[in-house]
Amino acid sequence: MSESRRQFLKSSTALAVASGAAAQAPRLPTVRLGKYEITRLVVGANTFYGYSHFNRLYSQHMLEWFTPERVCQTLRQCEGCGINTWQFSQGGRGVEDLQRFRAEGGKLHAILLSGRPMEEDLTQIPKLARLGLVGIVHHGGTTDRRWRAGEQQKIRDFLKAVRDSGVLVGLSSHNPMIIEATEEQGWDIDFYMTCVYQVTRTREELQKMLGQRPPYGEVFLPDDPPRMYQAVRQSKKTCLAFKVLAAGRVTDSPKELEAAFRLAYTSIKPQDAVIVGMYPRYSDQVQENCELVRRLLGQAS
Repeated sequence: MSESRRQFLKSSTALAVASGAAAQAPRLPTVRLGKYEITRLVVGANTFYGYSHFNRLYSQHMLEWFTPERVCQTLRQCEGCGINTWQFSQGGRGVEDLQRFRAEGGKLHAILLSGRPMEEDLTQIPKLARLGLVGIVHHGGTTDRRWRAGEQQKIRDFLKAVRDSGVLVGLSSHNPMIIEATEEQGWDIDFYMTCVYQVTRTREELQKMLGQRPPYGEVFLPDDPPRMYQAVRQSKKTCLAFKVLAAGRVTDSPKELEAAFRLAYTSIKPQDAVIVGMYPRYSDQVQENCELVRRLLGQAS
């Protein structure tokens, strides 16, 4: 048997065993979102579809491992460990994997983040809403780009189309000033997705801030999370904080991981939740994260 085959069987077996072992775990603490109760830990989808927010090779590494079978296995394990909500994107296989997961008996709530096709063709929104979603969210990168270009009306048109579709209306952004502005202006929004790192700054903005331009990729600045967390606390709406682990950059030790989770939950409101991607290829991240969050939120395991 080849080494790659052994590794495949080992990782698949471990994931399947972990899924079964966690089948009786109680549900994690929840918050109200519209008519739904969603867990304060939501599983994300970037890892599933190769959006590492690091580099092309790491993204390929994730994408090759996360076959449709492994995505559904991981979602089943999340469900077994006490998570009840999945936030996924229009891009990749998200819709197909959701349908497969549900056909296999999966019950997770689903929140859809927009992709370019539905942003450019609003007639897609009611069709996607019929998937039985909690809500549809205007993508944060698109929000920040359109806001910078003075295209706020395009954002509002998208949000209205979501409202008309009958699901909850979400707005994502990496810029706390946008969250503050839409709150002050009374936009028709049910909830926010708030990136705690402002990774959508332009090269020109970074040059002005830092006096130099990083050579490539997204820039994670340690002063960003407090600014976004302040905007989250000031908002009256439920916020789903994401990239609280800096896209995996603050996970090198259990102490560092716990500190990032603790910062997130002590910085957001009691009505808010956190979205985290899971990549259980080398360790049981699903169970580890659920146990950590359960402990931090004061619920006995």
